[in-house]
Amino acid sequence: MEFSFGASASKIINSTGFSGLEGGDMTMLLVACVLIYLAIWKKFEPLLLLPMGFGALLANIPMSMMASTDTGGLLNFFYQGIKHEILPPLIFLGVGALTDFGPLLANPATLLLGAAAQIGVYVTLIGAVLLGFNMHEASAIGIIGGADGPTSIFIASKLAPHLLAPIAVAAYSYMSLVPLIQPPIMKLLTTAEERKIKMEQLKPISQTVKIVFPVVVTIVCCLMLPGVTPLLGMLMLGNMFRESGVTARLHETAETHLINIVTILLALAVGSSMTADSFLRFETLKIIVLGLLAFCIATVGGVVFGKIMCKLTGGRVNPLIGSAGVSAVPMAARVSQKVGAEADSSNFLLMHAMGPNVAGVIGSAVAAGVFISLFGDTVVTEPHAAIVDVIGSVEPGVKAALTQVVEVLQKNH
Repeated sequence: MEFSFGASASKIINSTGFSGLEGGDMTMLLVACVLIYLAIWKKFEPLLLLPMGFGALLANIPMSMMASTDTGGLLNFFYQGIKHEILPPLIFLGVGALTDFGPLLANPATLLLGAAAQIGVYVTLIGAVLLGFNMHEASAIGIIGGADGPTSIFIASKLAPHLLAPIAVAAYSYMSLVPLIQPPIMKLLTTAEERKIKMEQLKPISQTVKIVFPVVVTIVCCLMLPGVTPLLGMLMLGNMFRESGVTARLHETAETHLINIVTILLALAVGSSMTADSFLRFETLKIIVLGLLAFCIATVGGVVFGKIMCKLTGGRVNPLIGSAGVSAVPMAARVSQKVGAEADSSNFLLMHAMGPNVAGVIGSAVAAGVFISLFGDTVVTEPHAAIVDVIGSVEPGVKAALTQVVEVLQKNH
């Protein structure tokens, strides 16, 4: 074989990533660097945005075989954990091990605040349909309003896998912006007197009640919505590790080493899906706008219902804790505490806000279960697809009502 310096040099050049570098790749490399910057210098959800940004960096290097679509590549194997619903439930296992449901059990009425905050999910679903997304895509986008990253990833992987990357980025970005987004809304909707309301100290909850609670929630919710069992079941199992008192090693592993390892794998897998083909689309901009809308409406829903509870209880509930109904645990509860302390430095709302905060985790999982039950059987690609064919097993009255809603949306669009 005759050696040619020119041919060898050309072969070497063509084997480098530079030869395949296109405009879309360079744009995504810039996006990846922005995520890394936000994680390190702005501290926006660094445990997630840093590996996510680096995963996007690796995925957009030509010929690296590191994109989620590169069969046999390293991050393709990580992505199977999302595709086959492994990693998000494991994250919930760790979250359950970290969660204390005591504040919720001490004041069960705060469960309603967590439920009220889910209004952002359903309003955004309607908005997404009006913008041209089909019901599967709209459901996955709406879950962003629950401010729960793993749930957003879980439902996107089931209903709209092609939108996984922008949905995950929007969900985690807005979670990190809780301290910036929520306070103006909270102050706008409440008076100075309402923000100064001091709530009674919570009663202690027995260990028996804390053990029975996850068992009851699992049985009731998972029988009603079997599709949510992977998420809610793992959440409650992790909490059982915490509260049982007999699994200290499992509790410690779940709340530290396991959740840290799975977070790395999950974030890298999501980052690997952020290729130019999947991310640089007009739909991404619409998802980011809808995500912000979902989060704002969820906050409004929680605070407004908090004001209603304040009136009904004769001023014993501070409406600020309603904003914690989104499931950004414990950041949203800390924001409630901060805004309350600004009105009265002696006001301590943190533990009261933890009630709706952990209720929001359950609420977002239940909302995901509802969407899976309605739209999880058949995946369609046409926008505004008729719901009737997708939810054949739904109770006739509900089915008819949903059909009418879709017909109205189609006429107005």
